Amino acid sequence: MTSPFESLLPSTERALLHRIATAQSEGRAPSFVGAVARDGRHIWSGARSCVDGHAPDADTQYRIGSITKTFTAVLVLRLRDEGLLDLADPLEKHLPGTGVGEVTIAQLLGHSAGLAAEAPAPWWERTPGSLRPELSDVLGTRPLVHPVGRRHHYSNPGYTVLGSLIEAVRGESWEAVLRREIVEPLGLTRTTTQPQAPHARGWAVHPWADVMMPEPAEDLGLMAPAGQLWSSASDLCRFAGFLADGDDRVLGAESVREMRTPSVPPEAGEWESGYGLGLQVVRREGRTLIGHSGSLPGFVACFWVSVEEGVAAVALANATSGPLTGTVAADLPRIVADAEPRIPEPWRPMPEMDETLLELAGPWYWGTLGVGLKLVADRGLELYPLRGNGRGSRFRACGDGSWIGLDGYYAGETLTVVRRADGSLDHLDLGSFAFTREPYDPAADVPGGVDEGGWRGLPQ
Repeated sequence: MTSPFESLLPSTERALLHRIATAQSEGRAPSFVGAVARDGRHIWSGARSCVDGHAPDADTQYRIGSITKTFTAVLVLRLRDEGLLDLADPLEKHLPGTGVGEVTIAQLLGHSAGLAAEAPAPWWERTPGSLRPELSDVLGTRPLVHPVGRRHHYSNPGYTVLGSLIEAVRGESWEAVLRREIVEPLGLTRTTTQPQAPHARGWAVHPWADVMMPEPAEDLGLMAPAGQLWSSASDLCRFAGFLADGDDRVLGAESVREMRTPSVPPEAGEWESGYGLGLQVVRREGRTLIGHSGSLPGFVACFWVSVEEGVAAVALANATSGPLTGTVAADLPRIVADAEPRIPEPWRPMPEMDETLLELAGPWYWGTLGVGLKLVADRGLELYPLRGNGRGSRFRACGDGSWIGLDGYYAGETLTVVRRADGSLDHLDLGSFAFTREPYDPAADVPGGVDEGGWRGLPQ
């Protein structure tokens, strides 16, 4: 069957191009590229340039700065999934001698390790990485500026340390691991550590005059895992699709879902944004978007994905400041999703029916609160309140007759079925809460027991 999104409507394409053109003009960018993917497939790209007839395309490389961190985070999660480390491990266990060995790998991934935002002077983004040959040169004499684990504080040195961790555990360079474990399996042919033609040149545009100056493009050395990569709009669309759905050749769906989950509380006043494990999480006009922004002198970049709507967008520009790539990358999915809403998949019955699971479906009661329990694909369950707001979660089957919560209040909690001696259902145990078929069912094993007098009215 042909996908309904083989191409966009002309009116949608014009709205997208208008957004790109406005961003290039108002942001005074030498060039600006935007691209959109839907359900993992690149469906649109557009560009504007200050040079007539020389607009870049979706395969033109731009430097993507801190989007590199998301790639580095994927490599760390791969090590975890292979059992080579635990995110709760202190850094010292795998990379001794840094001076910040008490911080955990998870804290480094989520920027809650308390490390400084930048490396010591001189400005690392505009100077050769050879000036910082050792981790001590990157971390400096005062690497910790906040108590460990207490707050979110974005840290470029933190991801430098993670790159060195990857090298220590794998026994080879971060670049080689990146190429073998992400770039090649996902077919990211335009994602490299050094620019490959065709690529944009980085420029600084004067804030008070329409003139510009070339920016240096330095090799960042040890700090490469924090911001070295060059990529294209088409490659980043493909990478964004991977972060929405997972790919067992690189990282499974459960692990990319973990990356998208906020790991620490947001900064005060920023309740609409958070940070997972190498991914930013934001709310924009009722949509949850995951992705990352990036900048280096001469370049700004951003990609956002609406996982729920299956739409991803990329925005790239070659100016040090001015173009609002983050805003544009958030606007493009909105334009597509509002103009051409996702068409739901056809309803289909389950391929097979399990009588023991069907027995669990229907209403249950936590005390007097009614909830529904619905069967979903792959022997999963979905719990939801029958009235108003309440606690709900999706559950994944564990294979041993229990289920694990995936989201909401019961994320990580275990749901088990408790049966009587004759095999009949007694109650569901969910994190010690008993759910019974009737409100405070006297026939069930309700913690604290049920009053012998049962339900009653108000005496007159």
